[in-house]
Amino acid sequence: MKICNICHKISATDQDHLDCIQKRNIEMEDEDFKNNIPEKLNLSENTQDLGVEVRAILEHLSKDKDRSSKS
Repeated sequence: MKICNICHKISATDQDHLDCIQKRNIEMEDEDFKNNIPEKLNLSENTQDLGVEVRAILEHLSKDKDRSSKS
């Protein structure tokens, strides 16, 4: 028996809990994705295309809002 290094609870095996390891990996991937968003959009290079991207985001948000108001 060992204490998990991630959640600090007792682990039946001599390793960290598999759920804790997976959760930590997902959180790290999310952080990497958030940090890479500006690079993917290339906002500094394509300022003329920004309007189209912003319009698409706003349309998506309005569709989600319409769906939630109908429910």
